[in-house]
Amino acid sequence: MKTSTKKLTLLGISVAAAMVLSYIETFIPVSVAVPGIKLGLANLVTVFLIYKLDWKSAAAVAAIRVLLTALLFGNAASLAYSAAGAVLSLLVMALIKSTCRFSPVGMSAAGAVAHNAGQIIMAVILMGVGEIAYWFPMLVLSGTVTGLATGAVGAILISKIPLKD
Repeated sequence: MKTSTKKLTLLGISVAAAMVLSYIETFIPVSVAVPGIKLGLANLVTVFLIYKLDWKSAAAVAAIRVLLTALLFGNAASLAYSAAGAVLSLLVMALIKSTCRFSPVGMSAAGAVAHNAGQIIMAVILMGVGEIAYWFPMLVLSGTVTGLATGAVGAILISKIPLKD
């Protein structure tokens, strides 16, 4: 993408898509036994952008999505949890992408687990209760499963949606 107008347009559409996916996700009940389990649908946008553009673009979109979603649908606590998860997830996915050893599916799964780790760390900080970390093994399992699923869809999007200059 050579023109900044095209890139800016793509990033704006990406923010909107990620917000819509986050909102849709609120209607899908998956937190049965463990609080905090989500499908991570907005991760589709992050995976797509990391592969089609770069991690900085994905980080900008994720930051805007986290902020706007918290302002529109959440509160200060949801902002803190989402931001912690997004930052750690993006760092892990950017590092994994730089190795060129993982597919979008593997990168997405690692990002989902990192997102859960970031949220657990934030919960321990905010609540001051280390026992919250006992939920982490279940979150690793759910994050791996949902990350693999969103990564598979992301891989399809990456292969099917060309970005032309």
